[in-house]
Amino acid sequence: MPESSFRAGEYLSQIVYPKDLRDNFSVEQLPQVCDELRDFIIDVVSQKGGHFGASLGVVELTVALHYAFNTPEDRLVWDVGHQAYGHKILTGRRDVFHTNRKYGGISGFPKIKESEYDTFGVGHSSTSISAALGMAVASKLKGDQERQHVAIIGDGAMTAGLAFEGLNHAGVENSNLLVVLNDNCMSIDPNVGALKDYLTDITTSHTYNKVKDEVWHLLGKVSKFGPSARDIVQKVEQSIKSTLLSHSNLFESLNFRYFGPIDGHDVIHLTKVLEDLRDIPGPKILHCLTKKGKGYAPAEAGSPTKWHAPGIFNKDTGEIIKVAPNNPQPPKYQEVFGHTIVELAEKNEKIMGITPAMPSGSSLNIMMKAMPDRAFDVGIAEQHAVTFSAGLASQGLIPFCNIYSSFMQRAYDQVVHDVAIQNLHVVFCLDRAGFAGDDGPTHHGVYDISYMRCIPNLIVSAPMNEEELRNLMYTAQLAETNAPFVIRYPRGQGVMPEWKTPMKKVKIGTGRKVISGSDIAILTFGHPGNLALTAIQQLKKQGISAALYDMRFVKPLDEVMLHEVFGKFDHVITVEDGCVQGGFGSAVLEFMVDHGYKSHVIRLGIPDRIVEHGSQDQLWAECGFDADGIQKTAEKALQSAQGKKSNLAG
Repeated sequence: MPESSFRAGEYLSQIVYPKDLRDNFSVEQLPQVCDELRDFIIDVVSQKGGHFGASLGVVELTVALHYAFNTPEDRLVWDVGHQAYGHKILTGRRDVFHTNRKYGGISGFPKIKESEYDTFGVGHSSTSISAALGMAVASKLKGDQERQHVAIIGDGAMTAGLAFEGLNHAGVENSNLLVVLNDNCMSIDPNVGALKDYLTDITTSHTYNKVKDEVWHLLGKVSKFGPSARDIVQKVEQSIKSTLLSHSNLFESLNFRYFGPIDGHDVIHLTKVLEDLRDIPGPKILHCLTKKGKGYAPAEAGSPTKWHAPGIFNKDTGEIIKVAPNNPQPPKYQEVFGHTIVELAEKNEKIMGITPAMPSGSSLNIMMKAMPDRAFDVGIAEQHAVTFSAGLASQGLIPFCNIYSSFMQRAYDQVVHDVAIQNLHVVFCLDRAGFAGDDGPTHHGVYDISYMRCIPNLIVSAPMNEEELRNLMYTAQLAETNAPFVIRYPRGQGVMPEWKTPMKKVKIGTGRKVISGSDIAILTFGHPGNLALTAIQQLKKQGISAALYDMRFVKPLDEVMLHEVFGKFDHVITVEDGCVQGGFGSAVLEFMVDHGYKSHVIRLGIPDRIVEHGSQDQLWAECGFDADGIQKTAEKALQSAQGKKSNLAG
């Protein structure tokens, strides 16, 4: 890895691991450690990119946790991982932090194989409580009563069912578990739902906060009571319940001891509180109030959504740096979706839009602004998003349920049980299908072709370009379709600057021949057809005539087109940005075997291994289905065939 040009401040430069923080600095010195850690994150991310606002918001919490707890012996479990940059810097990765999210560099998320301080790999939200509880129960079974387990979860992640499942179980386990609720009213977009309002009520309750202040005053003296500390805490808890009477606390009803809310940016007080909580047994929850982008004025004053992952920016002015292209650029696929669903909904009053906490990421925010009563952000709740969509469809509406491909994995049972079995007209738009890029394997949309095409009743499609996306969306909402309809498309730009073409119906289960050829056939599914186009142009210069078929549907397959392909070509290449195990290429092979054809088929796609992070171009090349990889595969297949013919002739 290249040497870092980023320099840490006076205190931060002395911290390689958390033990250095605990051994060499007093509590009173922690504010300067926080200032230097925040400056280091700003320096690196402003030049290298990455997740920004979330990590700035937990600088004090990160320092306090590593100071109060004996990490890595005590287990910290970070939820999602957007907030874990400070954690990485304090745990041996400061000098390689500039490689964060870069090809061959460290991951943007906590990762078990990267560091012993990363106790659990994360990327999807709401897993921390269940994972930390599992660790706590394991420690108890091993007879280790001293080890502490801390789950750090954002209020946005609390909306997922998995978080509540973990809380519900933890409440009946007498394990050393502390849940730190990092409450900033945001996930990526502003939080929605009743839980957000509930947390606001707790935060602003004068009665609750008055009692809370008295509790903290007493807890500050807990260590002086020695063996009587547990009795003192129990008396304090009873006094809270008797004082508040009607103020019901959700967390206490789940048998958690609730503490807070407290200022998540007062590192000295936060550290002392954590040290006190460390000595209180059983499940506890600490409610911390934080602000995304804390300590960087443009992020504090600006849109938290914008500063979630702003890209490269001028750290002195806050100006986000974007290179203006000379020519008109194609839009992102998500933008085409966002504008097209509004066009369709204006003409079809049955169309509804649903997304689980990703309105800006999916561009459903365009419809939410234009038609607020017909577009819903349901929070980080993919299972609910799918079944809610099924409920809408059962009443004759046509929901477009937009979920990132990797997040759709969390709602698989609902797709099968609530949509497919009942054959309801839900349109699933799977954004970020294929490689997600720098976010890495937790976000790659690798498996959806396989896991969707095996489900009865589903139509599974992918557009090669923006025009095809619009046509598929138009087709999916037609009353005559009347079946679950999947449209997958990748992260990033399309290929058509002039993309707003008239929409037209596509016959279900039909592909299109893009280029005729005679030597070899290349069958593609979705955006990789554009990579194949480039490869075919390069092959033509080598005197090789390759045909290109954009199949458009993996279910149902265009059998008429496949009969043409296998009746004409001895050599066939399939290309997909999904796993080759059970994917598009497998579907083509199944057809070939079922119909007795004997062509040589080579499947290109994502191999049966975990592919790490990097740009999409880098990952396509690594897996051999970029334009050069397709070209080389075609040349090798034909050379091998020619060699066999020569041997036979000899």
